[in-house]
Amino acid sequence: MRDDDNFLLGHAQTADWEQGVAACASQLGEIPPAANLGFVYVSDHHADHLQRILERLRRTTGVTHWTGTVGLSICATRQEYHQQPALAVMIGSFPDDSFKVLSFYGRAADHLPATWDPWLGDSASHVAVLHGDPSNGMLPELIKQLYAELPGGYLVGGLSSSRGSHPQIADELLENGLSGVVFNNRVTVATALSQGCSPIADKRSITDCNNNIVNSIDKRPALDVFKEDIGEILARDLNRAAGYIFAGLPVEGSDTGDYLVRNLIGVDTVGKRIAIGDLLHPGQKIQFCRRDGQTAWEDMQRMLRELKTRLGGARPRGGLYYSCLGRGEDLFGADSAEVKMIHAALGDFPLVGFFANGEIFNQRLYGYTGVLTLFM
Repeated sequence: MRDDDNFLLGHAQTADWEQGVAACASQLGEIPPAANLGFVYVSDHHADHLQRILERLRRTTGVTHWTGTVGLSICATRQEYHQQPALAVMIGSFPDDSFKVLSFYGRAADHLPATWDPWLGDSASHVAVLHGDPSNGMLPELIKQLYAELPGGYLVGGLSSSRGSHPQIADELLENGLSGVVFNNRVTVATALSQGCSPIADKRSITDCNNNIVNSIDKRPALDVFKEDIGEILARDLNRAAGYIFAGLPVEGSDTGDYLVRNLIGVDTVGKRIAIGDLLHPGQKIQFCRRDGQTAWEDMQRMLRELKTRLGGARPRGGLYYSCLGRGEDLFGADSAEVKMIHAALGDFPLVGFFANGEIFNQRLYGYTGVLTLFM
């Protein structure tokens, strides 16, 4: 499939990686001389073949620079491939000297290469498209560290998802950190976030906690407040709240009401405490949320309407979509409904992505969200 403004797309569902690469190459067609960056996403069925897939794509297309990763499920334009062997490839033509491939960034001691300094200094803004390895427990800190290193930085991306290894591509095969590509202001990018949940009560304050254990909220036992907020029916049987009710941690300083969604991982009915899947501190705000198909659909529509207004009628040249593993068919239904919503709102354009084990937006690691990035 050829985009009329130099982004190319190919995707295939097959257990044979060689046949998949050949099918993608056939759909890509003739590669223009200006093509200089490729994105590749493969289902975890092909994780062990990713090095050979990269080598074959580089040889077949002549494109040197590549980034991508593995997912339990992947997507390409109007098609979602859920837990089946598949691969998706998108190739773009970007202005000269408009991007740099970021290889391994996985320790607190890591920094951007010193050789990047002149390039970084030439632009007041930068957007990093990132893939992260969920086995690295420092990712939240590394995301903030990288954000601080990029002048006018903005981060988007997702964490690899797999039943085995979590390989990433950043011109070479990598694991256990952050990697991807950084664009300067010669590339016009529009990004947006869709939350998969909806608040069910007002914001409250954590008044006593220990690491991820909430002892009290608004100076009352945490479990009492939780039951009050979720309502009498769910409070009678807390097992029914599992997978439906979550903790929302509002993002301080956000002017759009953003919040980080975290799992409820335990309840102490004797001590009236609750455990949340994140480290907490006294005084932090908390807001309980629900996740269901209707709230996810409504927020996705809101995000797409706002993004369409920002685009002012312009059609994207290409796009990337990273959605949480807990979304997709579970929230939006079968027949690739989630990605089809994007094209119903914004028109057809080449798009690839995957279903992630956590999503990166701005300087934070989210969950249960969809992150859409458009190249204009």
